[in-house]
Amino acid sequence: MTSAPSVASRPRRLAFLGCAHIHTDRYVRLIGQRADVTTAWVWDHDGERASRYAAATGAAPAPGPSTVLADPQVDGVVVCAETVRQRDLVLAAVRAGKHIFVEKPFGLAASDADEMAAAVDAAGITFQAGYFHRGHPANRFLHGEIERGHLGRLTRARVSMTHAGALEGWFDGDWRWMADREQAGFGGFGDMALHAVDVLLWLLAGERRLCRVTASVSAVSGRYEPCDEYGEGLLVFDDGVMATVAAGWASVGNPVTLELCGTEGHAHVVNDRLYYRSRHVEGASGREAWQDLPDALPHAFDLFCDALAGRSDVELVGAREAAARSAVARALDQAARDGAWIALG
Repeated sequence: MTSAPSVASRPRRLAFLGCAHIHTDRYVRLIGQRADVTTAWVWDHDGERASRYAAATGAAPAPGPSTVLADPQVDGVVVCAETVRQRDLVLAAVRAGKHIFVEKPFGLAASDADEMAAAVDAAGITFQAGYFHRGHPANRFLHGEIERGHLGRLTRARVSMTHAGALEGWFDGDWRWMADREQAGFGGFGDMALHAVDVLLWLLAGERRLCRVTASVSAVSGRYEPCDEYGEGLLVFDDGVMATVAAGWASVGNPVTLELCGTEGHAHVVNDRLYYRSRHVEGASGREAWQDLPDALPHAFDLFCDALAGRSDVELVGAREAAARSAVARALDQAARDGAWIALG
């Protein structure tokens, strides 16, 4: 889906601060599809990688982040560096007054995320985190149905975010750092659980509070030892909602991505088809795939570019939200390592 026309008087200029993340190629492609955004600089601590992406974008390779951040023509930065480098780059970008798109996770530790979020909010800059599953039509539809009370009192929720990266060796080359917890901050479970947690907390937003979490992780291929490859987490909310997240890099398929149970409704998504039952919605029997869905939103990166170009009606994931997702995923990860429940809030 293409983005709506922007209102910028000139193309906005972006710069990459790090190109290590597996999604960097996607962002380069998305910029190339837009007339209102260009790439001015590319920096990475790996000079060969910086040169490669500079050539792909038509930008200049920067000798260091300070060159990028000192350029008054740079409107925003795209932080796709290794997680261990995020904090220093984000805080430097905030001090320079640059708008920021940052890949998840948001910081190596929860304290990093809190520090960055406070700095972003104080500066009043445009911020977007790399969470894109909220834009799925079924998720958008169910978010509204929950707000309207059409599922009654929620009792259970389940989100599954998995792929076959460990089984197929996705991280054998340039992205090997993503399977190194010291650089990435998480293993396979945490990496994908961040997306699951984002969808879950967004769907369940409201007065309820997350009380405690636990999780278990494991590995099956051994390809990236000692990194975990998959896991399951359990989250308990103060109003009685019990939620589970399945996440990792060791699944050849992921057909059932979402389930929501309530006292007056039920929803599940199978192979991207939503089945919805509600006592309050005509025709919602749950027997046939539900067709009346909103359009998908553009990718989270396109939404950031839209906001940068002057759109005011863009749904972004704020820095405080990004920090909250990191805190929950960090608690799940710690619970798995300790074999315990961890209390939150």
